[in-house]
Amino acid sequence: MMRNAFLMVLFCLAAASCKSPEARRPEQQTSGTFINKSVERNKKIFEAETAKIKKIMDANPNTQYLASDSGFWYYYNIKDTTATAMPAYGDKVTFTFDIKKLDGTTVVSEEENGVQAYRIDQSNQDLISGLRDGVKLMKVGERITFLLPSYRAFGYYGIENKLGTNVPIQSTVTLKSIEQSLDN
Repeated sequence: MMRNAFLMVLFCLAAASCKSPEARRPEQQTSGTFINKSVERNKKIFEAETAKIKKIMDANPNTQYLASDSGFWYYYNIKDTTATAMPAYGDKVTFTFDIKKLDGTTVVSEEENGVQAYRIDQSNQDLISGLRDGVKLMKVGERITFLLPSYRAFGYYGIENKLGTNVPIQSTVTLKSIEQSLDN
């Protein structure tokens, strides 16, 4: 009898332990409204910045502005129509650049930045994404002014004590040299 009771308890424990595990539910559930609000806010910022840039372009009808595939606009100050070499993956380039607000106020001068060395798409250098993509469009000796919305410039962070958050900029870049990598 005792043996039967023991087997019955053992059988009940075995049957109860075969139950599949239940997923734990989160203690707090969010509705995703923060992300949705952030998306809407960023869309409004982008539209306002694009409108400012287009206003500048409309005010200068004699300047030929080009739109990049990367989401910014640019024009040539000095264009080289004879050179063909453009930077490619792994090439080392040297260049100078400045940072200005759209109204032309200098934030960081060419002298403050000095000559920059950058390895195309391989460097961990703190270079804003608009300039990383813009340098790839240049030939040695060219000087280009880029009009960058804030998401392609310094975005939410800005430049401490110099440039606020979400401020579109213009930057004039002069490409000094291209040193091709061995892979190219």
